[in-house]
Amino acid sequence: MTLVCFAVKEEAAAFRQRVARHIGVAILVTGMGRKNAETAVRDFLAACPVELVLTCGFAGGLDPALAPGAVVFATNEENLSANLRAAGATPAKFLCADRVAVMAAEKQQLRIATGADAVEMESEAIQFICRERGIPCATVRVISDGAGEDLPLDFNRLCRPDMSLDFGKLLWMIAQSPGKIPGLIKLQKRCRFAAEQLAGVLAKVLPSAGEGR
Repeated sequence: MTLVCFAVKEEAAAFRQRVARHIGVAILVTGMGRKNAETAVRDFLAACPVELVLTCGFAGGLDPALAPGAVVFATNEENLSANLRAAGATPAKFLCADRVAVMAAEKQQLRIATGADAVEMESEAIQFICRERGIPCATVRVISDGAGEDLPLDFNRLCRPDMSLDFGKLLWMIAQSPGKIPGLIKLQKRCRFAAEQLAGVLAKVLPSAGEGR
């Protein structure tokens, strides 16, 4: 079985449509952040044998050359790396952060400090677990927001302590700043496009995931 991990259901939606009822691929929505990712993946692996783990989802761009929709990856598995390149993904260095990088200035600082190409919040923990267990693993992410872009809201302020999104706070913040609505709609459309791009690459890497039902 191949385990494909996503932090939130929106990241997984397009890929889920491709693998519905396929017994060779399992999708795990872990929740945001290292702690949630570690707990969810350890629990899954304790119950099910897995031959390959892919840690997937959205990432913020730190390299200005990476446009939204670009699929990037990191893995030490040579065959998997070759397959990902052939599927259209680009090798990249990831930074696993403890918060969402909201502002372009923050992304620029992270790029300078770490040399990373993209930032996300879960893959380091998942990669560590796989190394412990000797399971091949790859981080495969799609750029949802470019290095030069500010996000329309500070999503860190909308997260509960368990890193889940507080929709009550979201609605309140939108009510306080209705001018943010066009930016949020644009981001939502961008994320749907990004999820489709990611699903397309994953379907090529896991050919069975792209088979018709």
